[in-house]
Amino acid sequence: MEPIVNKVASSGIEVVDLASLIPTNPVRIVNLEPFLFGGLILREKHFREEVKAVDWDSYLGADVGIICSVDTIVPTWAYMLIASRLHGVAASVTVGDEKIVRRDRFRRSADEYDWRQHEDRIVVVKGCGTSEVPEAAFVQAMTRLQSVASKVMFGEPCSSVPIWRRPKQAS
Repeated sequence: MEPIVNKVASSGIEVVDLASLIPTNPVRIVNLEPFLFGGLILREKHFREEVKAVDWDSYLGADVGIICSVDTIVPTWAYMLIASRLHGVAASVTVGDEKIVRRDRFRRSADEYDWRQHEDRIVVVKGCGTSEVPEAAFVQAMTRLQSVASKVMFGEPCSSVPIWRRPKQAS
């Protein structure tokens, strides 16, 4: 009887699991509605008093998104004021809901990842597993891998969908 050979393991295919690039910081949202006078109007003095009363240390190490859940006019400085309170406390601050926070923090992780380690390699971007990976992450990974890899696929090494192959150089 011949030994079982793992052809995938010996193929040289590299698997990039985007879930491993996702930071583990909690995602928190600051809603501006409670800071508004009557829950609807931004009055500067009232807004500043409400912001000052918050224990911002409760956002320690979190990736924070700032939203306003009511349809009202919010001046840009209000977002800046919240960001100033979170400086040095939160891991990151952006304007947007949880989906936007997750997308932005993946972008930062992708910027720090060394994509050159996949140079001239066949790469499979793992497509199964967690729903924590935003769709935009797959597009970002493709953009980066296309500049270094020789071939990019999606899925699992045993059943992948070919996405792109570097054109052969004319001899």
